[in-house]
Amino acid sequence: YCHSYETSSRYDGPGVRVVLFVSGCLLRCTYCHNPDTWHLKDGTYVSAQHVLYRLARSASAIKALDGGLTISGGEPMVQLAFTKRIFAGAKKMGLHTAIETSGFLGDRADDSYLSVVDLVLLDIKSSNPDTYRKVTGRDLAPTLRFAERLASIGKPARVRFTLVPGQTDDPANVEGIAKFVAPMKNVEWVEVQPFHQMGAFKWKAMNIEYKCADTPPAPPELTKRVIEQFRAAGCRAR
Repeated sequence: YCHSYETSSRYDGPGVRVVLFVSGCLLRCTYCHNPDTWHLKDGTYVSAQHVLYRLARSASAIKALDGGLTISGGEPMVQLAFTKRIFAGAKKMGLHTAIETSGFLGDRADDSYLSVVDLVLLDIKSSNPDTYRKVTGRDLAPTLRFAERLASIGKPARVRFTLVPGQTDDPANVEGIAKFVAPMKNVEWVEVQPFHQMGAFKWKAMNIEYKCADTPPAPPELTKRVIEQFRAAGCRAR
């Protein structure tokens, strides 16, 4: 089940990327900008071969721009076999592959799955278990366990942290993530993502209560403080 495609992304991995958004997610983040990807069958039912056929048409151009394929969502690991087939096909085309994941289902991704993924974009939404549950509805432990596993095998990763004023911006919360990530030599970057309201219209259209309706976007000075916290702990952050 696929939700949508995005071409020419420069944000979701190295080079110019094709981003495939798949449907299905077990988290219910209060600030999610894609709540329309939560339910598996909200997407369009397609075959992996169909996705790869479409990808093949632009593969040469993507390679020339040092890019690749990123699968996001939703949560790609909800559809483990499907996304693995797509990653494997993309690798055969010589494309760099990346997955954007919360890591909550990381225990399901065996070594064979990770072998066709070149880069993991791992969302660590909080270092505090109570805060994590409050903003996602799920436990933090599986994400940290997956991060440690990636570090142990040297799998290239970028940690993503969504900075939400009043929810995830507590200095102690940021410090906890920074100290956890800093020793991990496989982490290329910590990428701070300031909260925005661009997905608010989806919550309204879906008639879902949006608890972040009155939450302001993260201001530049707050974003700068958080980036500096990560850097002070020894992380490469931006």
